[in-house]
Amino acid sequence: QVQLVESGGGLVQAGGSLRLSCAAPGRTFSNYAMGWFRQAPGKEREFVAAISRNTGNTNYADSVKGRFTISRDNAKNTVYLQMNSLKPEDSAVYFCAAGMIPTTNSGSYRNWGQGTQVTVSS
Repeated sequence: QVQLVESGGGLVQAGGSLRLSCAAPGRTFSNYAMGWFRQAPGKEREFVAAISRNTGNTNYADSVKGRFTISRDNAKNTVYLQMNSLKPEDSAVYFCAAGMIPTTNSGSYRNWGQGTQVTVSS
């Protein structure tokens, strides 16, 4: 079990940037692949990005490819999501999750944070 705490959400204008952080206190962080998902009101939770334990492999949803970057710092037990060129359709609650493989399938992740709101105004 790993506790996850997201931060960095907020209100930004279209075209702007935000960086989300997900802290995972404890020595087991490097044992987990990490993912970011998002959920807008009335919609299903959807995959955004994932990164493997050793940072060698990343995976992105087509809708964010080229705009978002996932990274991790195992020394700080933190995973990041840098979001550039934000669009109003990126507005959602963003969740980080820990699992064994960097999959797009939310059911494969065992641990979830509480979420952080991102709102992009047009």
